[in-house]
Amino acid sequence: MIGRPANILPPEAVPIRLEIASGGARFGAQALDILITFGGLFLLFWALIWANVLDWSMLATLFFLLVFLIRVPYYILSELVWNGRTIGKRIVRIKVISADGQRLTPHQIVARNLMKEVEVFMPATTLLSGSFQSGWVGLALTLWMILVLCVPLFNKRRQRLGDMIAGTLVVDQPTAVLLPDLAATQSTAGVGFVFQPEQLDVYGRFELQTLEQILRNRPKTEEQRQRVSDVVHTIRRKIKFEEDVAARDEWDFLTDFYRQQREFLESRHLFGDTREDKFHKTGS
Repeated sequence: MIGRPANILPPEAVPIRLEIASGGARFGAQALDILITFGGLFLLFWALIWANVLDWSMLATLFFLLVFLIRVPYYILSELVWNGRTIGKRIVRIKVISADGQRLTPHQIVARNLMKEVEVFMPATTLLSGSFQSGWVGLALTLWMILVLCVPLFNKRRQRLGDMIAGTLVVDQPTAVLLPDLAATQSTAGVGFVFQPEQLDVYGRFELQTLEQILRNRPKTEEQRQRVSDVVHTIRRKIKFEEDVAARDEWDFLTDFYRQQREFLESRHLFGDTREDKFHKTGS
């Protein structure tokens, strides 16, 4: 499945175009996460079976209990720690974001992962356990899982039920590379505006890439010039830049900010401080 574009409007009012993660990428990430969560558990139970310390009924009960107690914290904690990414998502390079462009909140992460239990894992666990008398119950659970697994196929943003309830999207996270030709062009220009370290510390690499997209082409229409003006205003307010910027100097302001921001981030990266986005101070 080919990735679909999604236009996200963050609070800075600079539209960001991201690619919705394909079904194959999401399936691959889920498969890896299942291997991670179940792999260690199977090794533990193999040892218990070999030692013959518990009977089969107790082993089955313990197995299904531990599956729940390991799986749910794994998904929630990993997405909290890695800003919307589990180990599987990190490997296939996809991540969860908030659909409204705001910061991904713990409430959204918990909601989407608890819904995953209701959508797939709990019905699948019930089917595997065979803890029901009527065959109609098994058929109903099977139909439920098929229906919820088909939901992402019938909406443009490929959201499952948990994503719809939590207000989240799963998007591709390609390798972040700041294009060298633009950096070289900006580094040779004279510096008209100077920014302090505390001002450059506000944004991260994600916002710098967005600014780079704007600087690729000078504004030619009134609408494009107004967009540049809006971006300048947003950045000035965000970094508390008190100096006035005339309309004729707004492009120079952005290019100077881009160059100095890039140099600042690269210098921080040398010390092992990789700042992905504007939420780095809060530990996202």
